[in-house]
Amino acid sequence: MSAAPQVAIVGAGLCGSLLALLLARRGLRVEVYEQRADPRTHADDAGRSINLALAARGLRALERAGISSGLEPFMLAMRGRMIHPLTGAPELQPYGQRDTECIYSIGRGALNRLLIEAAARTAGVDLHFGHRCTGLEPRTLELEIETAAGHIKRRPAVTFGTDGAGSTLREALEREALVRTHARWLDHDYREFTIPPQADGWAFAPHALHIWPRGGYMLIALPNPDHSFTATLFLPRVGPESFAALNSQRRVATFFAQQFPDAAAAMPDLAQEFAKHPQGRMANLHCSPWALHKGPSSLLLLGDAAHAIVPFHGQGMNAAFEDCLELDAALEAGVPLEAACLRFETERRVNTEAIAQMALENYIEMRDSVRDPTFVRRKALAAELERRYPERFIPRYSMVMFHPEIPYAEAQRRGAIQAEILGMLDSGTVDAAAAEALIYSRLAPLRSSVTKLIA
Repeated sequence: MSAAPQVAIVGAGLCGSLLALLLARRGLRVEVYEQRADPRTHADDAGRSINLALAARGLRALERAGISSGLEPFMLAMRGRMIHPLTGAPELQPYGQRDTECIYSIGRGALNRLLIEAAARTAGVDLHFGHRCTGLEPRTLELEIETAAGHIKRRPAVTFGTDGAGSTLREALEREALVRTHARWLDHDYREFTIPPQADGWAFAPHALHIWPRGGYMLIALPNPDHSFTATLFLPRVGPESFAALNSQRRVATFFAQQFPDAAAAMPDLAQEFAKHPQGRMANLHCSPWALHKGPSSLLLLGDAAHAIVPFHGQGMNAAFEDCLELDAALEAGVPLEAACLRFETERRVNTEAIAQMALENYIEMRDSVRDPTFVRRKALAAELERRYPERFIPRYSMVMFHPEIPYAEAQRRGAIQAEILGMLDSGTVDAAAAEALIYSRLAPLRSSVTKLIA
């Protein structure tokens, strides 16, 4: 057995490759073990989400890693939700009030390759593809890794598990009763489709996230740089309007033509893709503990391996990147690596629990509330209050997506207070003067670092 690495990372996806880059820049020697083939030379895994929403929290982490300048060719700004009603013209609901308040559609594969390439160029990083973690020794946290040449064992000083929601490392910890995992599964699944480029360019306006809200379900579409869109249908698993009911090409075609007619007209391969593409499940994953210490070795689960969430707030990747950033900030402050790992969970969990709950709530907003005149009216009220009181009132969505200095838990707490104020204003139970008094009494000023961003 060769010398143990100082740091091992299990999983070279988005979170693992970013973490490797950040740790190596701190002077640590990092070995990364990834069960997939090298994505720089092999096609992306089938069935994985093609594009993701990159927001301020993720961008801040990428800037810390020094690679944000290489992202531009792969990103498309989405400045709001383009709502497609069943009848009538689509209508844009802007995300924020400023040009900078947008999110970005970015390809998972392109971003992963960019991160891996940057990590590979960084001194101290060794990448090992085709290496699958199959188990570990519970008393020492020694890793068992399967390779094409046989099994190897490694006992690093610190191991990071960043191998996603289906983490094999977490499963190994579960088998040894070292962690407990609970998944809150949704009764809705998803499938992805392609809206190809049209002869004259885009099928729909490119600088928006398109939503076809239908109450109990929805279709969304994110733009890609090649003028295509990646569309995702979120639908109950069983029931009258469900994936189970779409059991023939005719039913698929009829359902899309009736519920999403403009999208269906732009999807020539709908029937084939419906039959070919996998049907995915969704859950909020709750795992405890994230951190372990056995003798001289420590282990920490990060990102989806520790706290996977449903995709409806576009924060899964961003939260994982923020994990890496929080750990890097602790190291910058002089906290030893092992100590930073052990205290990470205590400081981080409240925020990951908050975004998990907000992601569930955002599904209802996207598939249903965006159609409601009350929602639209209160959204306009919130924008006006933000203009009047920018140091105290920022809509919850904006706090999550555009203000990384505001922790998720604080955004959730302030958002609940703001919802009460909006409800009273909208119902006419308070006037403008009373609203101002409520805001000043119940919402403390935000930190100066935040108010500089919104000035």
